[in-house]
Amino acid sequence: MCELLGMSANVPTDICFSFAGFLHRGGGTGPHRDGWGIAFYEEGGYREFRDPHPSVDSPIARLICDYPIKSHVVISHIRQANVGDVTLANTHPFTREMWGRPWCYAHNGQLSGWQGLPLGSYTPVGTTDSEHACCFLLGEVRRVFPVPPDDPRRLWQYLHALCERLRGLGVFNLLLSDGDYLYTYCATKLAHITRRAPFGEAELSDAEMTVNFVEHTTPDDIVSVIATEPLTHNEKWRRMAPGELLVWKDGEIQARYTGDGQAASSA
Repeated sequence: MCELLGMSANVPTDICFSFAGFLHRGGGTGPHRDGWGIAFYEEGGYREFRDPHPSVDSPIARLICDYPIKSHVVISHIRQANVGDVTLANTHPFTREMWGRPWCYAHNGQLSGWQGLPLGSYTPVGTTDSEHACCFLLGEVRRVFPVPPDDPRRLWQYLHALCERLRGLGVFNLLLSDGDYLYTYCATKLAHITRRAPFGEAELSDAEMTVNFVEHTTPDDIVSVIATEPLTHNEKWRRMAPGELLVWKDGEIQARYTGDGQAASSA
């Protein structure tokens, strides 16, 4: 299985600390040696790095740790290949344009019968079940919503229904964003933490690194981190439930949809 890492923040924030721990799982403390990638939404633009080599040995990964790119939304992925060769084309995250925005997608899991998912507006470049599912999901959204809906909750509910359909094919944990909202869907494993004042210290589980967030934040900062497994051992992470979709914006949960298709809460 692969692993996922995401961030949603109300101010431009770097993910260097979390990523420093995450990259060690790509061939160091974890078996995910088959490529990695990371995407940043910043100031209306989009920046992406992908590498089919293990993140623990990647000079590009070290650059990300040393270069504090500040962003409101980040999506990252480390791969343990199940379907498709270890190539750049099969390396997450995958990106497609919709409604004039770059949509970024990363998937953890394995699907069966994915070849039967109909494709509309988008065609895979690589050979993975993940990218095929990405093209299916975004194609279905574009078919139902040729333009963005006036009420975003219609989109959120439909995204949840699509995720539930894909969960029916196997393991489907998802990070998805258009740069405005971050969508996290859990089939088996996703955990999250929201850091806000009063800030404290955090210690990574996969590397000898500690940070005191008081030294790097203001009292108004809100930063949420989502990961397949908690990245720190001295903080309280919350695990998502199977079938749960969370909609994030500016570090806060805007809506929660449960496995029965209902909106459990909404901001």
